[in-house]
Amino acid sequence: MPGLYMWAFDPTYLIFVIPALIISIIAQAGVHSAYRKYSSVRNMRGMTGAEAAQRVLQFYGVSGVSVERVGGNLTDHFDPRRHVIRLSEGVYDSATIAAVGIAAHEAGHAAQYAKGYVPIRIRNAIYPIANIGSTLSFYIVLLGILFSYGFLINIGILLFSCAVLFQIITLPVEFNASSNAVRAIDEAGLLTEEELTGSKKVLRAAAMTYVAAAVASLLSLLRLLAIARRNNRG
Repeated sequence: MPGLYMWAFDPTYLIFVIPALIISIIAQAGVHSAYRKYSSVRNMRGMTGAEAAQRVLQFYGVSGVSVERVGGNLTDHFDPRRHVIRLSEGVYDSATIAAVGIAAHEAGHAAQYAKGYVPIRIRNAIYPIANIGSTLSFYIVLLGILFSYGFLINIGILLFSCAVLFQIITLPVEFNASSNAVRAIDEAGLLTEEELTGSKKVLRAAAMTYVAAAVASLLSLLRLLAIARRNNRG
């Protein structure tokens, strides 16, 4: 089975996968470094993450959204189905620069839903097929190669393309949420100007993880295309 041989001994792994792993590791190291630094710096107003989230919601006139504590580290997120902002243990009760920035970012997502932010609607619409693509596409492509079914390879690539599109659309969603957070922190006076600079660094580092994820998914798509092209030649 030449197709299987090419898959097992695939030079595209070195060309596409290794760079993607390196980019992701660097981005994760950056966000953890920024978080460690500014999660140890208490803000002058003594404002906790939970309080900051509530203040940002008020700033944007968002109602009906609660703020809850959730276990884990950096597990903060906004749940649009239950209208809940969930903040990790290190953010909810913490009165640090990092906690305020992270909590404000999640409240920034709530503001997006309240304002009907278009990119987040598009992202939600393609999420089901993108989730299937990121989970099953490689297996579908592999089956196509094993049994020489070109249509399966094409389906797998198409599904993974949706996953890549999801990652790309996520970028403006995350950057806009951070922009919402920074604006509210600044105009509502949640942090001093110097503290806001530190909060921006945390948000910027977190945003880079989404950039890294988008680049990694794009490289994975290019790898699939390269494998499919080589399989057609074989």
